Amino acid sequence: MGETKADGTKMANLTETQAVPPVTKGSKKAERNSVFSWIIVLALLGVWMSVAVVWFDLVEYSSVVGTLGGVYDADGDGDFDAEDAKVILDTPVRKKKSARKAENYKEQQSKKKDVPLDQKAVKGSTADTFRDTESEVRPEEPVPFNEDRTSSFHPFDVSLTDSKEHIDSTGELVVEALPEKTLELSATERYQDEEPYHAHMEEKKSKTKDTPGSKVLPDMTFEPESTLPLTETLHETSEPKAPSKAITESQESGHESAPEVTAETKGKKKKPKLFNKFDKIIKSEISAADKLRKKGKVEEALHAFEALVQKYPQSPRCRYGKAQAEDDVAEKLRSNEMLLKAVTTYREVAELPDTPADLIKATLKRCADRQQFLGRMRGSLATLEKLVHIFPDDITLKNDLGVAHLLIGDNKGAKGIYEEVLTVAPNDGFAKVHYGFILKSENKIAESIPYLREGLESGEPGTDDGRFYFHLGDALQRTGDVSQAYKWYEAGYQHGHFASVWQRSLYNVAGLRAQPWWSAKETGYTDLVRMLEQNWKIIRDEALLVLDAGSGQFLPEDENLRETGDWGQFTLWQQGRKVPSSCQSVPKTCAFMERYPETTTCKRGQIKFSVMQPGTHVWPHTGPTNCRLRMHLGLVIPPRGCQIRCTNQTRNWEEGKVLIFDDSFEHEVWQEADSYRLIFIVDVWHPELSQSQRHALSPI
Repeated sequence: MGETKADGTKMANLTETQAVPPVTKGSKKAERNSVFSWIIVLALLGVWMSVAVVWFDLVEYSSVVGTLGGVYDADGDGDFDAEDAKVILDTPVRKKKSARKAENYKEQQSKKKDVPLDQKAVKGSTADTFRDTESEVRPEEPVPFNEDRTSSFHPFDVSLTDSKEHIDSTGELVVEALPEKTLELSATERYQDEEPYHAHMEEKKSKTKDTPGSKVLPDMTFEPESTLPLTETLHETSEPKAPSKAITESQESGHESAPEVTAETKGKKKKPKLFNKFDKIIKSEISAADKLRKKGKVEEALHAFEALVQKYPQSPRCRYGKAQAEDDVAEKLRSNEMLLKAVTTYREVAELPDTPADLIKATLKRCADRQQFLGRMRGSLATLEKLVHIFPDDITLKNDLGVAHLLIGDNKGAKGIYEEVLTVAPNDGFAKVHYGFILKSENKIAESIPYLREGLESGEPGTDDGRFYFHLGDALQRTGDVSQAYKWYEAGYQHGHFASVWQRSLYNVAGLRAQPWWSAKETGYTDLVRMLEQNWKIIRDEALLVLDAGSGQFLPEDENLRETGDWGQFTLWQQGRKVPSSCQSVPKTCAFMERYPETTTCKRGQIKFSVMQPGTHVWPHTGPTNCRLRMHLGLVIPPRGCQIRCTNQTRNWEEGKVLIFDDSFEHEVWQEADSYRLIFIVDVWHPELSQSQRHALSPI
């Protein structure tokens, strides 16, 4: 040790120096570890606080909604909401608790008396009230997979109605795809040979008895038509300035979308609540299966939902997921059988106890849509009646019910529905246009105009439809307001429903040459024209024998096209099909025609005699399609008083001569002679259609 002074100073200094520890790297590391330890403690404390909050339900999950701005979609429903917040805060402890709750629920359910699904009451109703009405109606066969265009569940199929309104070209403009191109079926496409409601309209005019449910073809090919907006591929003289709007409900891509907003909630769209209390407990399992479906793994999704339904048979949301998966598989496989299973499962969902109201609405609406898709119109009507009974204040459902009545030909029932809607919602545009259409079909022309006009002016979904523009313009023409009529035709053209103001056909193939009058050379059918003109007297004499016999084979025109007079028709070929009984009466004429497939195979036309008596005026009208041209061979033509106008050009018939025009353009006929006029009408395929197109196009 060192020296020690008497006063002890040095000793004190040495002691003080030894008491101060040296600063080393080890001491710095210890300090950092201490800070890190506190961070760990705080983190663990936060985790256990989260567990406690979730365990004791201390969080108001709704307050969490919006925090992540839609970034985190935990339950796979496409947005961030309170249910996602629950998933964010979920823990293994919570999952164990959920599993225990699920087991308890299953035990409780197992103690309940077993009741078959089809006898269980729908929420808010009794089983007696909602019997299996679909089984009570006549059986209807499903139709194979085909494209929809038009909904399936879009306004009505007048071919199935009792309406006498059969004006050509009633329907929404259909621009038909080229058959040479490969088309992929989307979720909105129909089963094969399920004709769009517009085509049924034309079939009614053609007096066929086929219905969507009566046609089943063995193969799974499909009609390559689509409800597409007009494009620049149309002839430049008929190019529309705006595409048409897709309105049909069947074009909704998702099955889980919210029920349509009613008039009362139009301003504020609420997300539907599809989960009951128990389904929220097992939501993670449902979401896992649902994500498979949304990723396109539909078979895996179906197996997952089948397992969930077996595990939780009383879960509405599990069964709804199974129905959706069956629906998707049916579309993928183009299987009627699978789609029928989906329809049954959709109905089962609504019959389960404790099904949320929003889920009942969503599932029954989808069920009704799929039934229409299959041509089961009466079953769809029964489903919609059930919906309206459960939700009597939902105007949208009542409007859909009105459409369902029209689809089965019950104009009277539809009219009553729309009158009821307009009583409580006098400004409902959808109800107005449909009510106006019904009035016009009853030949109440003047009465129909304000409903059609106000409905179109409303701009509401389901009103921007070519048929309504056509019928409003037609009604205005018939009441003498021609300028207003063409204003609405122009509006229909601007909205993409018509190829032009003059050419208002609605089943069109894009790109075909469009002109009102044609020469034989322009058509390329010079041999057919030459044959007709060389043999016109033989054709005339056979027709006169039938006419003079008074056998009733000349039938009155029944399309409500006449303002005045008498107009009869005698048909030999219809939609490319020969009428054998008619050809027995005019065998030479039919033998002539057999040699020209451009007319006998024309599924979108006719071959017929037409006799028109003096004093007849045929309203301006248009044909249904641009896929055909129409030939008129003069047989008995009075010297004066008979004229036909197509667009702004008027011509006269001559005996033994053929006139050729495109009847998709507006045309009008006057017969002001002193005796009858007799002509032979021959429809031919548009010359620019290929053979494959002619084969693929559906009949009209």
